[in-house]
Amino acid sequence: MRILIIGGVAAGMSAAARARRADKAAQIVVLEQTGTVSFGACGLPYYVGGWFEDPSWMTARSVEQLRESGIDVRLFHRALSVDAKARTVRVRDLESGSECDEPYDALMVASGARPICPPVGGIELGNVHTLTRLEDGEAIKNALASEACREVAIIGAGFIGLEAAEACRHLGKRVRILQLEERVLAQAFDREITELIEKELLAKGVELHLSEGLVSFIGEGGTLRALRTQAGEYPADLAIVAVGVRPATSFLEGSGIAMLPNGAIVTDHSGRTNLEGIFAAGDCAAIPLASDGSPAYLPLATGANKMGRVVGDCLAGRTARHPGSLGSACIKVMGIEAGRTGLSEADARRRGIEVRTSFIQDKDHANYWPGQSDIAVKLIYDPVSRKLLGGQVAGGQGAVLRADILAAAIAGGLSVDQLGMLDLCYAPPFARTWDALNVAGNVAK
Repeated sequence: MRILIIGGVAAGMSAAARARRADKAAQIVVLEQTGTVSFGACGLPYYVGGWFEDPSWMTARSVEQLRESGIDVRLFHRALSVDAKARTVRVRDLESGSECDEPYDALMVASGARPICPPVGGIELGNVHTLTRLEDGEAIKNALASEACREVAIIGAGFIGLEAAEACRHLGKRVRILQLEERVLAQAFDREITELIEKELLAKGVELHLSEGLVSFIGEGGTLRALRTQAGEYPADLAIVAVGVRPATSFLEGSGIAMLPNGAIVTDHSGRTNLEGIFAAGDCAAIPLASDGSPAYLPLATGANKMGRVVGDCLAGRTARHPGSLGSACIKVMGIEAGRTGLSEADARRRGIEVRTSFIQDKDHANYWPGQSDIAVKLIYDPVSRKLLGGQVAGGQGAVLRADILAAAIAGGLSVDQLGMLDLCYAPPFARTWDALNVAGNVAK
């Protein structure tokens, strides 16, 4: 059995490790076009911000460890095309320049995603960076270490953009966020939650430029000096572009693999594509939703690792199935945490699903225990069955863990009424007698 895996980061290495444990005799080859494998890019904003200094902490297993386990890891090898009929992948060795056809019995595509760069002038200037690779993190970290770097512009107010903004403020920089949409994290959270996040950003000195589009970067001598928007011109010594990612699947054109309009590979609950013997997972692929099994592009590390594990079993001939994604995601922005799971109200509207919502603002624990903070909970539920379909939480330390409770409640098919009476832990340092989740469930009409 010859298993070929394109991509050696989260999903690819998760699948390779699982397949190796399941089938000791299989030949497993991993093609990685960079010099890094098992790398967790989620840690980059915190590395850039100086919360830790050793970049190896973002790597789960070294190349040497993987090779010792019997996985043939080939660095600097790029997949150029896939011939599903011949069961081969055209591969280029980026160091020697040579090309060859690699055969496979089973193939997994885990090629990840590439950052989207806006088509504006000056994008090639020095000190204009994206933040998806270790090399990006090193370049930004070095730039921020200079006293001459005082003004930082963040293009995009998604997860990476806001985490990068906190990192730069942590280092004492003046930070300006430019967002084309009218609010931050608009694709993940509903307005009630994003308003709280925006308030926290402003309170911590971040300048927000919402509904304001980038026109161009301006430089002198090849180095960034400022940026121009629809509303004006602002100084900038460093710019971090974080407007999203696009599946890295252009090499699959003509292969016959079914993809969404954005290039994300469509798979079933086992990671199978429409072509026999070919699987996919990670940021290059869509993942079936838990609600109805429809494909959704959710480039999240948790989904990549879990679907990678499922695919690893299937590559080894076992039967495995992912239950479907809830799109659970979270973020820390300065002093506020926010987590979401399941459908948002905006998701439901886009899909034509009738829902009701409940939104409450409460306190996270008893007022006589030090450090009490505000907490907000929004529930999205079916108006007939009253089954919980989605939830969002924002507040101080520990708020995101309540979003995990909501994820479990949705997976278990609980109603808002059952959530209202759910027997959650209580002690004054942790909650009120009626936890905020209980309150949100009980006020749902």
